[in-house]
Amino acid sequence: MQADKLLVHFSQIFSPIDKQRALKGSEMSEATIIEDGYIAIKNGKILKIGSGQPDESLIGDHTKIHDYTGKLATPGLIDCHTHLVYGGSRENEFAKKLNGVSYLDILKEGGGILSTVRSTKSASFDTLYDKSSHLLDEMLIHGVTTVEAKSGYGLDWETEKKQMNVVKELNHTHPIDLVSTFMAAHAIPEEFNGNGDAFIDHIISEMLPKVKEEKLADFCDIFCETGVFTAEQSRRLLQAAKDLDFKLRIHADEIDSVGGVDVAAELETVSAEHLMAVTDEGIKKMSKAGVIGNLLPGTTFSLMADTYAPAKKMLDAGMAITLSTDSNPGSCPTANIQFIMQLGCFKMHLTPIQVFNAVTINAAYSVGLGESIGSFTEGKRADIAVFDAQNIDYPLYFFATNLVKDVYKNGELVSKNRQLV
Repeated sequence: MQADKLLVHFSQIFSPIDKQRALKGSEMSEATIIEDGYIAIKNGKILKIGSGQPDESLIGDHTKIHDYTGKLATPGLIDCHTHLVYGGSRENEFAKKLNGVSYLDILKEGGGILSTVRSTKSASFDTLYDKSSHLLDEMLIHGVTTVEAKSGYGLDWETEKKQMNVVKELNHTHPIDLVSTFMAAHAIPEEFNGNGDAFIDHIISEMLPKVKEEKLADFCDIFCETGVFTAEQSRRLLQAAKDLDFKLRIHADEIDSVGGVDVAAELETVSAEHLMAVTDEGIKKMSKAGVIGNLLPGTTFSLMADTYAPAKKMLDAGMAITLSTDSNPGSCPTANIQFIMQLGCFKMHLTPIQVFNAVTINAAYSVGLGESIGSFTEGKRADIAVFDAQNIDYPLYFFATNLVKDVYKNGELVSKNRQLV
C-alpha cells in the first residue's frame, strides 16, 4: 500500500511495545529503538515503521517524503493530568510560598484552589476558552498531542459545566485531543462551611447524573487529602460514579497518607495521582489492583518540597507509572511536559526509556485511548513528536529547553520549527 507521507532517515525512532495495557515494572525498561528509521503514514494513521530505505511499494506518485536526518521521533506525548481550564492566576501567592507558608495553609486562608474558584466563576466562557486554547498551543509546540483536562474550579454546577463545555469545544477546534474529567470534589465550597459530607451528597445527587446525561466527562476524580476529602467521602463519591459507568481517578497521598490509595485499590481506579506520601504497603495494594501511578514531579518542584513520588519503588513492585504536568494556576503553573520528563530523570532517577514509555504508551492507557494512540503500532493515529536530537537520551540530558522541532497530529503537520502551522 502506498503511503501519503514518508518521514525518513530518523537517527532514532522510539517505538513503545504495546501489550494492550500499560507497561508494568521491568516492562517499562523495554522499547524498540530503530536506527535510520522511517515512518509511513496513510489516511492519518501509521502504515508502517522500519529501518533504512523504505520499500518501493510504499512510494507512489503522490507520496510526500520528508527527510529527518539526525532527528528523533517518538509517539506524540500525552499529558494525562492537567487542570487546564481556569480563570485568573496565583502569582500573588508566590512570595508566601518562598517564605515557607504551606499549600494547605494558603488554602485555609481562602487562597489556593478557592481563589481560582472565584476567578473561574466570574470568567466568561470565551475568556476561559481563549486562555485554555493558549495553554494548549504551548503544550502542542512542546510535543503534546493528547491532554486530560479536569474541572474542579467551579464547585457549583454552572461553573463546572462551563469548564467542561470549554473542554468539549476545544476538543472540536484544537489540534490536541482532549479527555474530560469531572472533579467538582476538588475543594469544599465556602457556602458549605467545611461540611464535606453534605457537598459529596450534593455532587452525587445533583451533579453526577447531569454530567453523565450531557456526556461532559469520561472520568470522575476527587482530592483525597487532609483538610479536603476523607477516604470514606472519596469512596462514596467514586462508587457512585462507578455505578454510573464513569472511569475513576483519585488524587491520593499527595501531602499526607489518609487512605486514598486504599480507595484506589478497592475500587480499582484507572489511576492514583501524585503519591508523594505513599507507603510501601500502599504501593503493594495498587500494584495488585492494577492501578496506574500518575506521578507529577513538577508539583513537588513548584511547592519547593523535598519528597518526590518513589517511582523506582513502584516499578520494583510491578506498578505501571505515568508522568504528567499537573498544569494548573497554583501548585504547578507550567505547560512544558519536557521539563516534567527531565525531573523524572533528575529527581526520580528514571531512565530515558522509562520516561518516554510513561508519557506515551502508559499515558495512552491512563486516558483510555491505548487502542488508538501511544505507540507506532500499525493502524494507530499518526501522532508524532520530532525532536531536534539524535537519540532518546539527549532531550532528557539537555534540560529546560524545548527540543521538539515538529509535531504531527493524525498525520498532519501542526507545529513546524516550534511554531504553530
